[in-house]
Amino acid sequence: MKEQFEIEFVIKSSPSLLYQYLFTPSGLSEWFADNVNSRSDKYEFFWDDSSEEALLIKNKTNEFVRYQWQNDEDDFEKYHFEIRIQVDEITKDVSLIVSDFADEDEVEESKMFWENQISNLKQVLGSA
Repeated sequence: MKEQFEIEFVIKSSPSLLYQYLFTPSGLSEWFADNVNSRSDKYEFFWDDSSEEALLIKNKTNEFVRYQWQNDEDDFEKYHFEIRIQVDEITKDVSLIVSDFADEDEVEESKMFWENQISNLKQVLGSA
């Protein structure tokens, strides 16, 4: 059984630009994986010598994307990762909220993975 966790990152970018980096294969290739291909709602992410497939299961332009890894685990349908763009109504600060699942003993490692990936995104955006 995996547990869900959430992590928030303040990021200096417009929601529309940010969304392109979360949704398009070319945008995802710049920060999330070495390369990304997509056909319809199926995305294939490549890192070094490995690849993973994910299905885009839900999205709303300039607001969020939700992907579900397509792996061999029996209960993979239960788990997804979601990246939401949140804009503070008063300050107009933009945050990314990442929701993901990990085995209990891998939550900290998964959070570090997201911190590294979002750090890459901030560099690409010039928001670091």
